[in-house]
Amino acid sequence: MGFLQLPGLGKVHFHEYGTGQKPMLAFHGYGMTGKQFHVLEQSILPQYRIYGFDHFFHGESRLDGWTDKQIRAGMPKSMVRSYLQQWFGIYGEQRISIMGYSIGANLALILVEEYAHLIDDVILMAPDGLAVYKGFNFLMHNPLGKYLFGRATKSKWLAPFILKTVKRIGVIDDNLYQIAYNEIDTEQKRLDTYYTLNLIRLLKPDVEKVAALINQHKIKCTLIFGKHDHLFPKSAAMPFIGMLDDAEVHELKLGHWLVIKALDEYLVS
Repeated sequence: MGFLQLPGLGKVHFHEYGTGQKPMLAFHGYGMTGKQFHVLEQSILPQYRIYGFDHFFHGESRLDGWTDKQIRAGMPKSMVRSYLQQWFGIYGEQRISIMGYSIGANLALILVEEYAHLIDDVILMAPDGLAVYKGFNFLMHNPLGKYLFGRATKSKWLAPFILKTVKRIGVIDDNLYQIAYNEIDTEQKRLDTYYTLNLIRLLKPDVEKVAALINQHKIKCTLIFGKHDHLFPKSAAMPFIGMLDDAEVHELKLGHWLVIKALDEYLVS
């Protein structure tokens, strides 16, 4: 475990694990921590030394002096560079690999934009950032969506009502509903959700640039999707996949909740 002090952002906490020699910076999904990839003990951990970062408003990472207004405005995309700059400051500049699950894929892809010449592998699981997800886009950028999201954060009944509605119309499945519901059952959890999604609202990768860099630097690219994922399905990522020269693509009979023992067993089979 350790911390990086990111200029202008705050103190980000990371978990260090895995028995492999190759360093891999990893970014988890919503509601988890940098320890999320610990379950991949047969497939990923023997190959890599994982440095799994806690997102802000998760685990032990803390923003430094950011106001409510600043958080709602969003973290500038350029600040993502400092994750690797500060990591290099501790461990020295070297070749690395990158992994991201769900919303964590946004940070992973932006680091590919910035440091492709130093990256050997990129692993993306149920990734956000490869296409516009209409639900998040509505909440983060549409005036009505932003208003409703703010109101839901302060309301005991509105957030559960919205969640039940999107489940009813098939936007999310039962697993996602249960995960999301557990993250909105207190006012603090609702506020953390609100702040998390607002903080990362500007972190949108340039997917055409990322694809070109992956091809140019011959980065090994592995993409993993859940066949029953209603949030970030393979179909939405097909334009990006089509731009890659040699991607390894997997689709499991799972939903969005991918980083589980079944994935580990699949990857070593």
